[in-house]
Amino acid sequence: MRQIVLDTETTGLETSQDHRIIEIGCVELVNRKLTGRHYHQYINPQRNVDEGAMQVHGITDEFLADKPLFASIVGDFLDFVGDSELVIHNAPFDVGFIDHELSKLAKLPKSIGGLCSVVDTLAAARKKHPGQRNNLDALCKRYAVDNSQRDLHGALLDAEILADVYLIMTGGQVNLNINDQSSSSEGAMGGTSGIRRLSPDRSPLRVIKANDSELVSHNEKLDTIKSASGHCVWQDLTS
Repeated sequence: MRQIVLDTETTGLETSQDHRIIEIGCVELVNRKLTGRHYHQYINPQRNVDEGAMQVHGITDEFLADKPLFASIVGDFLDFVGDSELVIHNAPFDVGFIDHELSKLAKLPKSIGGLCSVVDTLAAARKKHPGQRNNLDALCKRYAVDNSQRDLHGALLDAEILADVYLIMTGGQVNLNINDQSSSSEGAMGGTSGIRRLSPDRSPLRVIKANDSELVSHNEKLDTIKSASGHCVWQDLTS
């Protein structure tokens, strides 16, 4: 399954006032794993950035003056996201702006929904955590995702952070890479590595036990996993 975690920055809040996209950031997930592939582009909106928006993302008119127009980059953008499932926080906002940009161009689909399905992580978070704050910063705190570099909003950084949040929120443990076939395909497929037999006369393995501080950190991590996915296998085994 191919998913694209996407975020945009814009000149303002309303497409009805012809506000435009100025930055697109995307990261790719395949079978719920980050591939390292991403798409990132700044765009000249052919209009001024509202002061309020500039204070949020820090992108100025002067910075955007020499950037390409949306019409120049739309082909590469659609090639990257095509036939994927888009994962977006507050999806109606970003989808609305993408559709607004597409509507200005001839011979293109007028809605990104014609090319991709869309998952709204804000709607999913509200369902999972009703009555709580569910913006991206709040979710980072809830799921212990590091967002310390997020002084200002940026499309690519926010997409990377959202990818981490989405994987934890929808699946719990995501970074253990258990049974990762890519790590040792030759051995797993019965190649030249064969089976290693350990000598029965070998010295016993040294067991290093966790200290009190490590046990506290371990239990805190298990609590985070349980909060994210509803249960934790390790806690179930010891309860």
